[in-house]
Amino acid sequence: MSNLMASQKTYNAKTEDNPQNWVVYDLADCVLGRAASTIAQRLRGKHSPQFTPHTDCGDHVVVINASKVKLTGNKLKKNFFHWHTGFVGGINKIALDDLRTEHPDRLVKNAVKGMLPKNTLGRALLKKLHVYPGADHPHQAQQPTEAQLNV
Repeated sequence: MSNLMASQKTYNAKTEDNPQNWVVYDLADCVLGRAASTIAQRLRGKHSPQFTPHTDCGDHVVVINASKVKLTGNKLKKNFFHWHTGFVGGINKIALDDLRTEHPDRLVKNAVKGMLPKNTLGRALLKKLHVYPGADHPHQAQQPTEAQLNV
């Protein structure tokens, strides 16, 4: 091993080294899956040059107009969201069309949740996602920046 290789060290970012910025995404007339992948990358911190896979390097993400998100094809009628209550025979399901009208924030949150790691880091990242069905949100004090979805 040469001296050049021995002197270089891999940089591991720490959570306190990364600034926690606030970003707003407007989902009006955006496709759900494409928007969710962009949001998940922003939450994870993959846009940052200091990205470290095992560390929270991402930003807080505020999503507005979740009720105006689009789904392509017949997904609104054919696809269902399933969950289990924990009791015997407690499987429940709801069509995505009904879920979008009743709880549009859950539709977006579950799409993003599926694209995050399935561990404690993923659960911590999901807490930094704030979804609102309308155009108003209570996070003006954090001075969030508007971000464009590249979809």
